[in-house]
Amino acid sequence: MLSQFYPPIIGGEERHVKNLATALAQRGHEVCVATLSGTGSNAQDMDGGVRVYRLHGTLQKMTKLFSEGERRHVPPFPDPGLLLGLRRVILEFRPDIVHAHNWLLHSFLPLKQWSGARFVVTLHDLSLVCAKKNMMHGGSTCSGPAFAKCMKCASHHYGPIKGCVTAAANWVSQGAERKLADKFLTVSSAIAVGNKLAQSGVDYEIIPNFVPDDIAQLDDEPPAQVAALPQEPFLLFAGDLGIFKGTHVLIDAYRRLRNAPPLVMIGRRSAETPEDLPENVHIFESWPHAAVMHAWNRSLLGVVPSILPEACATVVMECMGMGKTLVATRIGGTPDLVEDGISALLVPPGNADALSCAIQTLIDNPSQRERMESAAVQRVQHLKAKSVVPRIENIYAQLLAGKSKENCSIDHGYAVPP
Repeated sequence: MLSQFYPPIIGGEERHVKNLATALAQRGHEVCVATLSGTGSNAQDMDGGVRVYRLHGTLQKMTKLFSEGERRHVPPFPDPGLLLGLRRVILEFRPDIVHAHNWLLHSFLPLKQWSGARFVVTLHDLSLVCAKKNMMHGGSTCSGPAFAKCMKCASHHYGPIKGCVTAAANWVSQGAERKLADKFLTVSSAIAVGNKLAQSGVDYEIIPNFVPDDIAQLDDEPPAQVAALPQEPFLLFAGDLGIFKGTHVLIDAYRRLRNAPPLVMIGRRSAETPEDLPENVHIFESWPHAAVMHAWNRSLLGVVPSILPEACATVVMECMGMGKTLVATRIGGTPDLVEDGISALLVPPGNADALSCAIQTLIDNPSQRERMESAAVQRVQHLKAKSVVPRIENIYAQLLAGKSKENCSIDHGYAVPP
């Protein structure tokens, strides 16, 4: 697995990589994850049955390039330090499959033919066509990529120099990524459409993220953070506390509720995090995942008010996995995960009136909420490891069956590249 971040740095994408690596190891595969060194102290360690290699990137040493000390993202072009690190991992681990999940793949592309491995790319976002990865332009959905427009947009987002380099590199590298990937996986139909995979003629399949089979099993001893939760059932939001996650819309909607239960918001603060909060709103910053799952268990219902097209929101699956229904926006990959009116209620993004009305409906109608909770539990069965991981295994098997018909430069001799 190639993933720029890995726990303890956590988000939906990192959670998916960990879940997939762990599930594959439990099913008898030998699995390693190559990730950035900033996510842990040891160059190599074990996470359960998964070996984790933590690599030093050249650009990650240039701290002034990054606005966040913890998340120093990899670039959309080969990083010399990461390329050398991946070469060492390949020589030691000798993978049959390399499965990439983000821009760390660009440091693998020069090694792909030499490695002899089959190459799978899961697209969790719109990075194949957008340097910002989200196809948002001027605060709204972008009408489509164009070189000059992308350069200007990326420069505004990242800064003039960094933005121009990022946009130009991503634009140029798209062809190599499409050519060298043996299979693309997309986590939702929205991601497949947004990345224009059908028009590109590449081999792809839509396979959603998933949650562990035992997601509803909680530790007997709750983490200390759980003691801070309200005693009564509450509305729960979990995610980055920024504009694109819809936090401002949620606060606006909450002000309009009648006899509202408490609102709990758990996530990573930013400059966009709302400060003017109504009474009975509780913000908790960066809780461990175990504490978040206990919060889901004690919640009344979940709220996922994103205005950014979510690729395949893990938070939606975790909410349903804990037997809760939710109100979410009809955007991105969320409609793939739920059945509107059956396991969840979907509303237009950015519409505080609609969001408030849907939340009020579920608060005021316990019997409807209970029916939808039962439907959510049934729905999430198709989004658990037992259903999704065998589909990914099958793709690996198909690719390896095709490999036996070809001559690979490294195969099992592993000659060293120049």
